[in-house]
Amino acid sequence: MMSPAPNLPSPTQRAIDRLPAHLRRYVAGQDHGAYTPRDHAVWRHILHRLADRLKDTAHASYLSGLAATGIGLERIPSLDEMNLKLESLGWSAVGVRGFIPPAVFTELQSLGVLAIAADIRSHEHIEYTPAPDIVHESAGHAPILADRRYADYLKRCGEAGFRAIASVEDQAVYEAIRNLSVVKEDPDATEAEVHLAEERLRAASTSRRYVSESTKASRLYWWTAEYGLVGDLANPKLYGAGLLSSLGEAAHCLTSAVQKVSLNLACADTEYDITRMQPQLFVARDFDHLFEVLDAFEATLSWRRGGDLGLEEALRARTVNHLGLEGGIEVTGKVVARIPARGPLAPGLATALVRVEGPVVLSRNGQAEGGPWPGEALVAFGRGVLPHRGPFSLDLPSGLFLTGFRVGDHEVINLRGHQDGRPLDLPSWALLVLSEGLPSVAGGPADPGAWDRWYGGQGGFAEGEAESQARARKAASLPPDLADLYLEVRTLREGGAGEARLRALAAKARAYPGEWLLQAELAELESALALEVKP
Repeated sequence: MMSPAPNLPSPTQRAIDRLPAHLRRYVAGQDHGAYTPRDHAVWRHILHRLADRLKDTAHASYLSGLAATGIGLERIPSLDEMNLKLESLGWSAVGVRGFIPPAVFTELQSLGVLAIAADIRSHEHIEYTPAPDIVHESAGHAPILADRRYADYLKRCGEAGFRAIASVEDQAVYEAIRNLSVVKEDPDATEAEVHLAEERLRAASTSRRYVSESTKASRLYWWTAEYGLVGDLANPKLYGAGLLSSLGEAAHCLTSAVQKVSLNLACADTEYDITRMQPQLFVARDFDHLFEVLDAFEATLSWRRGGDLGLEEALRARTVNHLGLEGGIEVTGKVVARIPARGPLAPGLATALVRVEGPVVLSRNGQAEGGPWPGEALVAFGRGVLPHRGPFSLDLPSGLFLTGFRVGDHEVINLRGHQDGRPLDLPSWALLVLSEGLPSVAGGPADPGAWDRWYGGQGGFAEGEAESQARARKAASLPPDLADLYLEVRTLREGGAGEARLRALAAKARAYPGEWLLQAELAELESALALEVKP
C-alpha cells in the first residue's frame, strides 16, 4: 500500500480537506489495517466471482473501470489507492459509517465525492446485504465513473436529490432503514430483533402522508444508479451499483423472472423494497437517456418551478427549506402559512404573503448574511419600497396592505396588516422581505454550512450505539486461531502452495467445518496445485 511522503497529506486527506466543514463531520477513517483476514477473503471471493460473471453482462466500462479507480480483486482497496486514481476523473472518495443522512449523501455526490462505507459485509451475507459496505460503494459505484458521461449524470442526480424537498416522515424512514441495516449485519441479532426492525421500517413507510420530492428523487436514483440496466431491452447490460456488487442480483436481474421496462419518468413513482431482489428493472437506451429522464424529473421539482407549487410542497413537508427570491436573496426556515393574492402576480405565483417559522436565516447566493433570527419572517410578494429606517406603509397589488416601523436591515416592529379590508393576524416583530417573484423553493437550508454551525449538534448525525455494538460483535465472532488460518491461506496463495503445507493447513481447517469460505479458499488452492502437478 502506498504511503504519503512525510509531512504531506495523503490522497484521502486531501479529499477530506476539500470538503465543506459541515460535511467533514460525517467522514470516518478507513483504518485499513483493521480488516481481518476473513474480511479480505470475503472481498476476494465476491470480486473474483463478480468479475467472472460480469465480463459479458456488465457495461463495457466496468472491468477496465475497476483498475482505473484503484480497485483490485485480491484485497480490500485502500481509499488512498482509490483517490490517486479518482483524482484524474475529477472525483474523490471518503469513508463513512453506514447510512449517512440522504442530504449529506446527495450533496457529496453533487460535489463529485463518493461516500464509501468503510465496513464490509459478513461472510453470512456474501450474496447480498441491505447495509452499505465497501463492496457496494467501491466495486459497485466507482468503476462506471470511468465513463465520463455517466460520471456527469451521477453529479447531476446528486444535485437533484440534494435540492428536492423532504418531509418529516422521510427522516423516520431513513432512521428505520439505518436501523434495519445495522440489525441485519449484526451476527448476534435474533430473529425477533430482525422482525422488529422490519416492522419499524414498514410502520415508518406507512406513516408517510404523501410521496415527497425527496422520495421521488431517491426512487429515480435507485432505478438508475443503483439498479439500472442499459442497452437493448432484450439483452441489456448492468451498470447500477446494486447489481454490480451483488452476486445474487447480478445473476437474477437478467433472468425472465425480472420484467424489463424502458426507462421513463414513471421510475420516480415506482416504489422499491431493499429487503428483496427486484421484480422489475428499468433499461436506459444509453447514458444520454439518463439525462433525458433527469431533465424531465428536475422540471417537476420546486427547486426549478418555485411559485405556488413550491410553497405548497414546503408547507406540507413541515421541514426546513429555503425560498429563492428575486435578486439572489434566500429565506431559510419552515413555511407555515401562505395567504393567496387577488390573482396572479408573476408566472406560477398567486401568493400575497408567506409566513416562515424561525429560526430563520437570510442569505444571498448561498452565503448567510448575519446570524439566525429567532422569530418569524414574512415574505410579501409584489413591487414595493421599504425605507432604510423608520415608519412605512405598503399597498401591494396583491391586495395586501402593511404598516410598521423598519428598525434596520429586514427587521420590522409594530407590524400591522390587512388584505382587501380583512385584518391579518401578523407578528408585531418580524423580518419582512419583499420580492416580485419566487423563482425557487428548494430543500434544506440555502447555506448548509452556516446552518450546521448553529444547529448541527441538535439532533445531528452520530454513530449509534447499535452500530458500534454490531461492529464489535462482528469482530469478536472471528476467533484468533481462525483468523490465523485465513491469513495462512492468503500467504500460501501469494507465495505458492506446496502439497505438504497445504495438507497440513487443510487438517487444521477441519476444526471449523462450518466455515464455508475457508473451505472454498482451500479447495481453490488444491485445484490450482493439482493443475500445476498434472503431467
